Amino acid sequence: MTWSWEYLPGEQHVTAGCPAGFLIAVEERAAELVRAAEVLYLDGTSYQGSGELMRYLDVAGGLLAYYVVPRLELVVVCQLTPPV
Repeated sequence: MTWSWEYLPGEQHVTAGCPAGFLIAVEERAAELVRAAEVLYLDGTSYQGSGELMRYLDVAGGLLAYYVVPRLELVVVCQLTPPV
């Protein structure tokens, strides 16, 4: 497996109403999170813990909510709050 990220429950649902510039920043940050997870969990598929809690990041004046699922080698972006 290789690490990746995705919107959950789906891109249209999570990104609805967000400006394009903000979404570009979110996708760059999600790619950074994937690289960090690859280093932290060298073999995520063999991870035995319960996983991580949801975390929040400030992105371009907005907010990104995400969590990491090591066994699936996946970073899930589940909520975006665009800048006002």
